[in-house]
Amino acid sequence: MPPEPAVKRTVAFIDGQNLFYASKKAFGYPYPNYDPKALAECLAAARGWSLTETFFYSGIPDPIDNAFWNHFWTAKLAVMGTRGVQTFSRALRYRNQTVRMPDGSATTILVGQEKGVDIRIALDVVRLARENRYDVALIFSQDQDLSEAADEVKAISMEQGRWIKVVCAFPISPTSDNRRGINRTEWIKIDRATYDGCLDPNDYRPKKR
Repeated sequence: MPPEPAVKRTVAFIDGQNLFYASKKAFGYPYPNYDPKALAECLAAARGWSLTETFFYSGIPDPIDNAFWNHFWTAKLAVMGTRGVQTFSRALRYRNQTVRMPDGSATTILVGQEKGVDIRIALDVVRLARENRYDVALIFSQDQDLSEAADEVKAISMEQGRWIKVVCAFPISPTSDNRRGINRTEWIKIDRATYDGCLDPNDYRPKKR
């Protein structure tokens, strides 16, 4: 078993949409009001880890389809960049989806979906492990697709003969539907007090005229 390092370099990988929907379900917040770097720093400091880098990932809707959320995410990502957060964004891909209405009729709506965000997170988690950039990968997501990246990091740990931990952090409360973290990772459950201590003081929602 490789020796555990005294100073644990930690890199945070934050799935912005996954974190938003989990916090919305757990705490009822209607928009992504978290400060990602503050939240990562809080969890790392509480465990004696040293946060060295923060990566943030999110899909962004087309301004023609949803000007409100396009404005919000464009502004929030820009400010994150000034705070030392490395951001990755990708335009949502759209498709028509038929849904059933309460009266039994059917209608077609345009649905935006994130494509490639989970793949980019997985690639970065594995790449930075190979480059010996961290001892702890702190992943803010409950996407089970990332379990394969966790397996790969464990293999890298054996190949390089060094201690590496993969951790999954997510908000939780009695109203949460999903209470599971990523398989084969260590879980950190974020309670409301912790989350509320890491709110972003800025509100990037466009002002109503």
